[in-house]
Amino acid sequence: MYFSGFLRISLVFALVLAVTGCATSTLSPDSSIPADPQKEPEALSGREPGPTHAQAPEPIPVPVFEDTPSEDEPQNPTKPARVRFTDIWGRIRAGFELNDRDNPYIERELRQFVAHPHYLRRVQRRAEPFLYLILQEVERRGMPTELTLLPAVESAFHPQAYSPNHAAGIWQFIPATGRHFGLQQNWWYDGRRDVLASTRAALDYLQRLHRRFGGDWELALAAYNAGQGSVSKAIRKNKRQGKRTDFRPLNLPLETRLYVPRLLALCRIIAEPDSFGITLEPIANQPRLAVVDARSQLDLALAAEMAEISTDELHRLNPGFNRWATAPEGPHRLLLPLDKAAVFHARLTQLDPGQRIQWTRYRIKPGDSLSVIAQKHKLTVSHLKKVNNLRGSRIRAGRYLIIPTPSDRGKPDAAIPTPYLAKSRGRQTKGTPISYTVRPGDTLWDIGRAFKVSYLKLAKWNNLTPSATLRPRQKLLIWKQAGY
Repeated sequence: MYFSGFLRISLVFALVLAVTGCATSTLSPDSSIPADPQKEPEALSGREPGPTHAQAPEPIPVPVFEDTPSEDEPQNPTKPARVRFTDIWGRIRAGFELNDRDNPYIERELRQFVAHPHYLRRVQRRAEPFLYLILQEVERRGMPTELTLLPAVESAFHPQAYSPNHAAGIWQFIPATGRHFGLQQNWWYDGRRDVLASTRAALDYLQRLHRRFGGDWELALAAYNAGQGSVSKAIRKNKRQGKRTDFRPLNLPLETRLYVPRLLALCRIIAEPDSFGITLEPIANQPRLAVVDARSQLDLALAAEMAEISTDELHRLNPGFNRWATAPEGPHRLLLPLDKAAVFHARLTQLDPGQRIQWTRYRIKPGDSLSVIAQKHKLTVSHLKKVNNLRGSRIRAGRYLIIPTPSDRGKPDAAIPTPYLAKSRGRQTKGTPISYTVRPGDTLWDIGRAFKVSYLKLAKWNNLTPSATLRPRQKLLIWKQAGY
């Protein structure tokens, strides 16, 4: 009996050990632990998961967006398995889900697109480097692939687009909404223009609106344009009047009533280009860009040299940087052409830390202040204090400060991307300025054709994006050309 009791106790003890061992294994370093939703996914930050001990960094994997969990919505398990396409347009159209062919505004927008094939060509060329990475993230989240083309409506895929209400980037975030979705905006960097960061923020926002409006993507898109308050107010009004509450019957601003049809019209052209006599630019269904982590502040002219590309190309791919270097506190990730990532990475590992940023000694003069010195050297006071380990703002004449300066490869202002608004201010334009009052139904295309000027120039003169919707009685400035 004693032996049998001992045996039973031994068996129970062994069972407890086995269960405890299983529970412990789930916390082992090799286990899959859910990511902290407050932290940036590894694929977006340019950091690879892996050992924390010192080691030579490996090239960052591509494509840019990896299959990391979305913090807003899980993947759609009902989606069919992805078919391999050689052309990006075939892959985009395969995921189309939205359909509202009876909306008369769609026909209106179709006519505009078809009448201006040169505009569509320009949009496609601007979109080419970014389409693959945006589409990949849209698919990863199980969203309709029509949303991949939304930047064409928002900004014509121009990363430097800047609207009169201070919206910026290809997704046109205003400052407050951008900050709400985690887009940093400071003297060095504007995340609204960062294609990686703004894409993730825009899709987060659209997913939130999609849930807010009961899974209706047209209402979500309308709210992205007009604000969810405006759409909710229109829905409540229709409910009181016993009317339908889907997109079309709502009393929304004209810009919003045209916004959703414009996207759907563009998608119909992508779906059936031959039917409209449109030739799509051939774009291969493969990644064009790699994301690399420079790990600390880096002179952008030096980065371009290390990657064997021009500073102009570097800024086209990384329009979020406002100055000649990455921000002191980051982000330090760069989008580079896929075929240049390896050579950049190899040179980065060999780069002496002292070469990342050039420094000069500045002797403080009588009457100098930190604000005066910072302004003179195109810095912020906070950054100047940080690099010189200053706690306060008091400085003494005759002492020295160290000043971060651009390398000889570039000039402080030459490497700074300039939004539409800044570019148009103070510009001297030939001709005589006249004021034009917008009429119902007017577009930049129509007005430009009537006055024999480019609609792109018309947009820049008035701080508008090329695809902006005009309001009746809106005033436009037109530089009347000689001979008109």
